Amino acid sequence: MSSLTYLVIIVSLLALVALGGAVAFIKTRRSDQLPPAQQTQLLPAEEEAEPTPDTVLSSPAQEVPESMPSRMQRLRARLAHSGGLGQALLGILSRGDLSPADWEELEETLLMADVGLDATTEILDNLRTAVKVAGPEADTRQLLRDELLKAVNVEMDRSLALTNKPATILMVGVNGTGKTTTTGKLARLLVAQEHTVLLGAADTFRAAAADQLCTWGERVGVEVVRSDREGADPASVAFDAVKQGADTGVDVVIVDTAGRLQNKAGLMDELGKIKRVMEKTVPTGEVLLVLDATTGQNGMRQAEVFAQAAGITGIVLSKLDGTAKGGIVISVQRALGVPVKFVGLGEGADDFAPFDPENFVDSLLS
Repeated sequence: MSSLTYLVIIVSLLALVALGGAVAFIKTRRSDQLPPAQQTQLLPAEEEAEPTPDTVLSSPAQEVPESMPSRMQRLRARLAHSGGLGQALLGILSRGDLSPADWEELEETLLMADVGLDATTEILDNLRTAVKVAGPEADTRQLLRDELLKAVNVEMDRSLALTNKPATILMVGVNGTGKTTTTGKLARLLVAQEHTVLLGAADTFRAAAADQLCTWGERVGVEVVRSDREGADPASVAFDAVKQGADTGVDVVIVDTAGRLQNKAGLMDELGKIKRVMEKTVPTGEVLLVLDATTGQNGMRQAEVFAQAAGITGIVLSKLDGTAKGGIVISVQRALGVPVKFVGLGEGADDFAPFDPENFVDSLLS
């Protein structure tokens, strides 16, 4: 075999070796470029389904209710800016020597504000005397302030009865007064005062009411006792709530009830049953009637019937915006002999505060 033949064989072998190396290199590159899912072996089904701590959904952060000084200041400002009753009265009194027509206008203003006939007569009689005694230099604003404070009755005890453990509060009222919302707002206020609270959803006729109450509770970390069955016995739910409150040592149990018309005797009797059942565990500390401040004298009739059926201990006035209906504070207290304890002035979660008669009057006259 010639040297030329040997050279051809050697070159051919080198070419085959080079070609094989190139093919191996290309295969390796392609393998490296595959997506991870094609390279990774699947885990067993039970391991794949188990979530890691980073994938577990956390519950929504709880809200911090507004502090008492802050909400009181904001409510005073809101009442002052919306005030209509005090401004109307001051506008008449600022005319100086009042004529009979002026006194009639004062009377009409007070009556339109739902102060009530008896209270209006008493306020105007006292004001006439005070203006005559003070003479031309009378400070009509101060004289009016004094009479309104007497009518609102600053001596009434407006504190909540929280001596029992747990203290219990029964919320009652007609349909449409914002009772469930008021219950949620009261829970927020008590949480802001560092009380532990439990809610009872005894409005079992509307599933939406219990759901709404649960939403209020979740926002501030308050548990809600409710029935899984629509139309369940509300007294049973109330009993369970108070018992759980006693077993767990919470400070306050608030029981929300279904709205009811005051002329439905059966429904009104049910309130008495709910209260009696709650008292099997601990005496009921408060029965708060939620009234819409804009309903006027219709609200007065409601208040009287509820007082007879459930033994009202206090009033909560929703929608007290300081306009012409602010006088219901005076008339409802005179009719029932119980104080207005809380007021709501807006749609916000913390637009709710204890009723302060001096701040109320001063805000009207500011």
